[in-house]
Amino acid sequence: MSPAYGNLLIRINAGFLILASAGGLATDIAGSFFGVGAEATLLANAPGTGIGFIEAHGLALIIGVTMWRIAYSRNWHAVLAAVHMLLGTANLLFWQFFIAADVLAVGYATTAAHFLFVVAHLAALAGAARLAASSR
Repeated sequence: MSPAYGNLLIRINAGFLILASAGGLATDIAGSFFGVGAEATLLANAPGTGIGFIEAHGLALIIGVTMWRIAYSRNWHAVLAAVHMLLGTANLLFWQFFIAADVLAVGYATTAAHFLFVVAHLAALAGAARLAASSR
């Protein structure tokens, strides 16, 4: 994969992280502090639980903004593959939250996107390694 396409993949990924995490953060704040929205029922009896939601979506937002602004390096493909593996796996392990909050469509879309990004970044990393090896 050429650096131009690799950078494009990272930008698309960063845009996804920024948009999805900002939406998640807004939902987290609404449910945690105002008792409204999809997470309100999840947090009603355990308001402290919101800290995990806010931390996860806040960190995803920080990673997205950082990846949008950072200089391209093929090493970022490994970092982003790991980020999306963590986020997608967490979604699967805690799938019950999507069911309880009645946001299955969000769960399907974000989880699928996370694993698509894992595959895309691993493919980009493998392609960049092949390109580097062939240029020697």
